[in-house]
Order: sequence, then structure tokens, then C-alpha cells
Amino acid sequence: MEFEVSAEAKDKRLNRRVAVTVVILSVAMGLGNIKDGNIVQAMDQAQARSVDLWNEYQATRTKLRMTEIAGLQLAAMRGTAASPRLATDAARYRSEAPRLAAAAQAQGARYDALNVHDDQFDASEASLATAISLCAVAALVESDALLVAAWAFAAFGLFLSACGFAGWGFHPDVLSTLLG
Repeated sequence: MEFEVSAEAKDKRLNRRVAVTVVILSVAMGLGNIKDGNIVQAMDQAQARSVDLWNEYQATRTKLRMTEIAGLQLAAMRGTAASPRLATDAARYRSEAPRLAAAAQAQGARYDALNVHDDQFDASEASLATAISLCAVAALVESDALLVAAWAFAAFGLFLSACGFAGWGFHPDVLSTLLG
């Protein structure tokens, strides 16, 4: 017994595969977009905190220098050592400055770590969008080969999303460099 697959049945199978692929990829893109938005908010907070801490560091260093100069001026005018109050203030500023610098650097490092995951989600979104576009063309021209190409882009995009959600360090450097 020979079975012939009619063109209509073949089209329906292809269209079903395209439809399922598009639904899965759309859901993945939506979830990735939410996570990416949260990462961008955290990046903004880390950057703002870093800037605030560096400003506080600079202010502390400026206060230290002003305190030292005031101590030198008073000592020169009186011909004696600087006041104990100025020495206490200077010691406090000296101890605060390294802590502030370390905290600012930590916020910068947090920003950089979050940026890796932001890049992952950005590249994932681009790959998944390309896959969805290829699915549309595959359905239009009735091409299984284009659907397979779409699945290849989808696999890469889903891998990048998994990296972003799992916190893995894989970074699409080539894409970031090319598109950045």
C-alpha cells in the first residue's frame, strides 16, 4: 500500500510546527524581556550608587585636604601643633576614604557582572526574533529548510536565555563587539 501525502497535509504539518515554534519562542522572549528589564533596573541602581559613592569619596578627600591645610595654617600662625580636633577629623577622613573607594568599586563590579547578563538577554532577543522571522518566511514559502534554520537561531537564543536566568558567565563577545 502506498500513501501519498497531499500538499495540503504537508502544509498543515509545516504550519503546525511553525505555529508551535513561534508560540514557544514568543513566551521565551516575553520571560527574557521581563528578566532583562529587572537586570537593567539593577544596573541603573548599581551605577547610581557607584557615582554617589565616588562623589562621597571625592568630598571626603577634599575635606581631608582642607583639614590638613587648616591645620598647617593654624600651626604656622600660632607656632604650635595643629589642634586636636583637626587631627581627629583628618584621621576620620583618612579612614573613611578607602572604605568609600572600595564600596564604589564594588558597585562598579556589580554593574559589570549584571551587564554580562543584560548582553545575554539582548543577544537572546535578537536570535529569537530572527528565528520567529525565519518561521514566518518558512511558512510563506513552505520550506522545511528555513524552519530548521529558524530552529538553529532559536536554540542559540534559548541557550543565551538559559545562561541569563541561570547566571552562567557565557558572554556573546563576538556579537557584542559586532553590534556594540
